[in-house]
Amino acid sequence: MDKTYFISQSTSLTLVIIVSLVFLMFGLYNSKKYQGLNNYLTANRNIGLFSLTTSLTASALGAWVLFGPVSASTWGGLGAIIGYSLGTAFPMFLFIFLGKKIRKEFPKGSTLIEFLRKKFGKSLFRLILLMTIFYMFIFLCAEVTAVAVLINYISGTELWVTALIVLMSTLIYTLYGGLRVSIFTDNIQMIVIGILLFISFIYLNKTIGTDFSFDFIKKNKPELLSSSYLPGYTAGLTFFIAVAATNLFHQGNWQRIYAAKNFDILKKSLILSFLIIIPIVFFMGFSGLVAYSIDSTIRPDLGFFSLLLKDQTIFLSLMVVILGLALTISTIDTLINAISSLIVVDGKATFKFKNKVNYLNFSKYIIVILSLISFFVASKGFDILYLFLLADLFCCAFVMTVFYSFYNKRINENAAYFSILIGLIGGFLLFPAPDFSKSLLVGILIPKDLFLSFIPQSLLFLSFVVATFLPLLVLKAKKQQ
Repeated sequence: MDKTYFISQSTSLTLVIIVSLVFLMFGLYNSKKYQGLNNYLTANRNIGLFSLTTSLTASALGAWVLFGPVSASTWGGLGAIIGYSLGTAFPMFLFIFLGKKIRKEFPKGSTLIEFLRKKFGKSLFRLILLMTIFYMFIFLCAEVTAVAVLINYISGTELWVTALIVLMSTLIYTLYGGLRVSIFTDNIQMIVIGILLFISFIYLNKTIGTDFSFDFIKKNKPELLSSSYLPGYTAGLTFFIAVAATNLFHQGNWQRIYAAKNFDILKKSLILSFLIIIPIVFFMGFSGLVAYSIDSTIRPDLGFFSLLLKDQTIFLSLMVVILGLALTISTIDTLINAISSLIVVDGKATFKFKNKVNYLNFSKYIIVILSLISFFVASKGFDILYLFLLADLFCCAFVMTVFYSFYNKRINENAAYFSILIGLIGGFLLFPAPDFSKSLLVGILIPKDLFLSFIPQSLLFLSFVVATFLPLLVLKAKKQQ
């Protein structure tokens, strides 16, 4: 029995092509006005309040926001939503302080890695650079996969078709125009995203009515709102730690910190982005709570769509496609330019070529290769959540050491290396297997029966806590020696 889709493949494909071409043309037209390496990396450090705010927000809200918070809410309840919302937004608050410091110490810089290259030795710097690129590459795979899966769900369009069109159009204008064009298209995309999310909110309130409320959730799934619901606390803290840590290493954010016209504009933009991100992520998570309260058998990550498209409205189906594309493209162009900038700026310290190399062109070749891999992953529909969590764990092991060193000049390379290594080992020992039933330490090396029941049930949470905070304890211990 064939599955019934919301719109036809031809309609969906036409819309994907049109939206992709619109952003491509906007991007190419805008990029002709601004050329040069400084524009490519930092947009000539001349971005104003509106453009910076919309770009920071649009880049933070990828297609994941349509799936992640919704899915998390079904097994972590209200706590998971709060943790997800704050974890996504909290780096914007931290960037106020970190951004001020790095702009002051490196006014001509363009990457976080530049600071670390001066702070630490070459070996640790290279490790942090590779970790950052790896994380953003996984993010790229996740975004392309998410939009391909979404449009497949709506229309049955094959995964590789959507992945190819979106990647090709975004690559063309981003590699040509750099950060300036990425920010310009982010402005447009954020307006589109804002309008479509507002329509979704109004529609759900109108059609679902009193069911779209905390009272309805409390009546049908009270545990999801209960203050004694343990998974809510562990899920909330897990998402807060993991999402916040990884976003602190997001080069796209650091590019925009350097691109701001001045610190006052940067501060205002970060505060506004913080305030915009929280309600959007919370709204998506809340829709998951409502969907799960209506039907606990739904696929967790499709909760939002089960509410919005329950009447199979063509207009709403088209709106979802546009929303998914806008969210995805705004994030992909940020990731592409961010990875490229890391290779351009820090490539000379990492890649030692005998002949003179144009690192801007070299970075574009690397991006094309990574995009081909992303295309392969997306076209196969792999579930990369587990790999994404693994990348998050890497970031968590680095985060305390790296950013603590901003304010503690006594941290040397050996101490930093040792603390990160201990954090990674501790995190990996507790990091759950793909079925989340055991870990290397709990269940393999040592039987689960020898541990308190809380530990086997909270492996993901404990692995992130250990990976994040153990390095700080190590640094404190070495300081006292």
